[in-house]
Amino acid sequence: MKIAIYGYGNLGRGVEAAVKYNDDVELVGIFTRRNPSTVKTVSGVRVYHADELKSFKNGIDVLIICGGSATDLPEMTPTLARNFNVVDSFDTHAKIPEHFNAVNEAARQAGTLALISSGWDPGLFSIARLYSSAVLPCGSDYTFWGRGISQGHSDAIRRIDGVVDARQYTVPVEEALASVRNGEAPELTTRQKHKRECFVVAADGADKARIEAEIKNMPNYFADYDTTVSFISMEELRSQHSGMPHGGSVIRSGKTGFSAENTHTVEFSLKLDSNPEFTGSVLLACARAINRKSKRGESGCITVFDIAPADLSPLSPEQLRAHLL
Repeated sequence: MKIAIYGYGNLGRGVEAAVKYNDDVELVGIFTRRNPSTVKTVSGVRVYHADELKSFKNGIDVLIICGGSATDLPEMTPTLARNFNVVDSFDTHAKIPEHFNAVNEAARQAGTLALISSGWDPGLFSIARLYSSAVLPCGSDYTFWGRGISQGHSDAIRRIDGVVDARQYTVPVEEALASVRNGEAPELTTRQKHKRECFVVAADGADKARIEAEIKNMPNYFADYDTTVSFISMEELRSQHSGMPHGGSVIRSGKTGFSAENTHTVEFSLKLDSNPEFTGSVLLACARAINRKSKRGESGCITVFDIAPADLSPLSPEQLRAHLL
């Protein structure tokens, strides 16, 4: 399978790293909107300007788009799906239906196949929610993220005028998490489940009060949470917040029995040293599935719900039955 990476930030480097562990994948190149001569890759793969992408139309099986959900992917994914099979990690949950419709229209017209909102949430966590709710229809889903850095939320802060750099930590409220794990099935608001901690480097002379207000009132990102904003120096950001850890849990608390007398808890959890590297690994597995489904003649836009588990794996059906079933 020949893939290419569009965008070379943390996530793009994560996909590049994942190629090393997948023998059935060839990385054709990395495409960037920056000057290619200024981009140094880890693997040494060639870097091209984004304007050169169309000349590779017949040489790329799947294009993995590594942009931000706030402003990049809503424009990039439908545009690029007009010429390529694509995978993205769009993670603004409230806008997924809107994004799906835009990408689906572009891909159907072009006869390409697009997968949106892959990664671990949305993505693997979405599958966990589907499986557990199908098995335990009488119950409730709970999703907790962190403590860890959210790439999408950090990127959203960096887009604010006057922000030089930023890191945003999503932090579960421990009391809420313990209550769910105990099978108490609490009713929790968004604010009761998580807190958000923002560490921001502001430009010299920037209006910090305005920046803080924009962060705390940003819809779909911070407005529904208890959010703290701390302004720090670039040196402090680099020394104390340079890593990219993350993780979280999807928990389903459900009942069975004629009188709903038995309680069951299903939990799927992740603890990640590197959010972008793990997400990049998920995107690469999803690209394999998209390549296979495209070769079967499928087109349009799909989500992880539409992928058979076997299509994600490099193993043959015989190997899967022998070793994983």
